Parts: sequence; structure tokens; C-alpha cells
Amino acid sequence: MNLQIVRKNNTAAAVVESGTPLITDVQSALELMMTVKYETGCTRFAVNKEALTEDFFILSTGVAGEILQKFINYGVKFAIYGDFSGYTSKPLRDFMYESNLGRDIFFQPCADLAVEKLCGGTGEPQAAR
Repeated sequence: MNLQIVRKNNTAAAVVESGTPLITDVQSALELMMTVKYETGCTRFAVNKEALTEDFFILSTGVAGEILQKFINYGVKFAIYGDFSGYTSKPLRDFMYESNLGRDIFFQPCADLAVEKLCGGTGEPQAAR
């Protein structure tokens, strides 16, 4: 696991990158959340999609709902970044779209845009502004 702190708009966010799943269930999500908060002091963090179990992206398993509810309950803003083009489920795509309209959970194509959303930015590429 690679963990770094990024500051943007006078706000800090932790960016986690892993080649293997770190979040496989609610317990592992809570453990990662507490580890990141303890090691960085950040209550905003982003993880690459490879750090999550594939079950997370199958909404019928309920894994995403349970995990994301914990992040919200603990006041943690959370972003997942990566290439989501391989997911064709309309409910999942709708869920990601609706999440991006909110203030707590985001799905972004790259770590930079994830941090931008977490730190109060628009999450839009610079050229689009």
C-alpha cells in the first residue's frame, strides 16, 4: 500500500494506492479508515479501484452500501478513482453518477480529480473550467 497526503484548497486528503484489494468487507474498510486517519490525520481519502473487492461493484451484494454508509457515519469523505469503463451495469453507473453529485462519496477517473472533489473543488479537468 502506498499512502501519501495531498493538499489542495487548504485541505488535506490522503491518497491510497494498492495493487491488491485492501477493502474486502465492512471490517477491512473500517480498519483502513482508522489506519489512514491515525497515520495522516485526514478525514478525506481516495483509493484506487483495485484496492476494493470486485464485489463492491456488484450492487446486489450490498457490499458498497454497507461500506459507504460506514464512511458517512464516521464523517469521512471518500473517493474511488480509476477506469470504470469496464462496468456496464446501469444501476452501478447510475449510483456512481448520483454519488458524484453529492458531498461525501465520489467516483473519479484519476487521483488528481478525486482529490479535487474531496477538497472542495469541482472535480472537472482544468481545461473544462
